[in-house]
Amino acid sequence: MIPDGSPARPTDELRGDALALSYGRTRVVHDVSLHLRPGVVTALIGPNGSGKSTALRALARLHRIDAGSVHVDRGEDRRDAASLSAKEFARTVAMLSQSRPHPSGLEVRDVVAYGRHPHRGRFAGLRDDDRAAIDRALGLTGLTAMGHRPVDELSGGELQRVWLATALAQSTGILLLDEPTNHLDLRYQIETLDLVCDLADHGTAVGVVLHDLDHAASVADEVVLMHRGRLHAAGSPAEVLTAEHLSEVYGFRIDTAVDPDTGRVRVIPRGRHHERVRRHEALPA
Repeated sequence: MIPDGSPARPTDELRGDALALSYGRTRVVHDVSLHLRPGVVTALIGPNGSGKSTALRALARLHRIDAGSVHVDRGEDRRDAASLSAKEFARTVAMLSQSRPHPSGLEVRDVVAYGRHPHRGRFAGLRDDDRAAIDRALGLTGLTAMGHRPVDELSGGELQRVWLATALAQSTGILLLDEPTNHLDLRYQIETLDLVCDLADHGTAVGVVLHDLDHAASVADEVVLMHRGRLHAAGSPAEVLTAEHLSEVYGFRIDTAVDPDTGRVRVIPRGRHHERVRRHEALPA
């Protein structure tokens, strides 16, 4: 559960309009629009190379935009993201990316404290509100007891949670997550997904790239399905996670069903292994 005093501002929105993005001379995203709204989890899904992570990076000002625009909306105030200073933008938007440095010689708490840089003066030390934000981020990610452990001793999954805590320590109203469950064991995958929902429930606008379609179905209010750099479908999980959409985009048969207990969509890939199990079950005893 998110503690009282969550810093999320329920008026913060992030829009990417008609984005065109490239690597070198190769266009990888074509005319894609995204809208992240307060209290809404938007999941970007699609095969490898579909452009979902590149689109998310463009929203975070980490990828050059060839055409289109990114705007931050706060109530009636709309500002081009490119017009904001680095600190202004970082006080509004935080991102957990896939490519992160591997810190050395630091304790967990020191790394999480980097998330407070947008709120501090150039040579200022930590204030009480900075320490409170760091404590909150450590608590939300289950790292409180590990605060003084050297990061050199951490597993890949533990370090993943440290970087998530660093993003949370920025105390922004908009959070972008690129594969946040990567490297995590099952327990922390589920706890991370629960945290994403908790943040949205307290007003944060969340954009998250996920490969696991069942994870997307479990947390997303809105799903954006990308294919070959284009928006293939967008809407609620029930509207987007259909057998027709998924089979066309992923290139093999995928069925879907509704879980009678939760009402959520379940994704059922129909690969060769599935048929082998059926044949095995049909053999006489």
